[in-house]
Amino acid sequence: MRGKNSRQGIYAAIGGAVREARGRYGLTQTELGWRAGLHRNYVGAVERGEINPTLRIIVRLAHALKMQPSQLLQLAELHHGGWEDIDADDVAPRRSRRRAAPRKGRQS
Repeated sequence: MRGKNSRQGIYAAIGGAVREARGRYGLTQTELGWRAGLHRNYVGAVERGEINPTLRIIVRLAHALKMQPSQLLQLAELHHGGWEDIDADDVAPRRSRRRAAPRKGRQS
């Protein structure tokens, strides 16, 4: 279960950084969501570490917080992180071994 816990730790670290930065500006989740073009429930899920925000979402949140994405990730690492012992294999997406079904009308 190390991989799952490692992922949750990263998600929680990023979420904590978003919450901390949002608090610095005195923004509600609704206000941050509006600035970033995200629903407030999504912002809350990010802050709670329930979901894995994509790079696109991290960029949108960072810009809404008037910071660079690298600054947001640095905040996550410094104050909430501790992901220095995490292996790349723990956070790499799992690839499916299923093959796509053949399309109709195509000859094999």
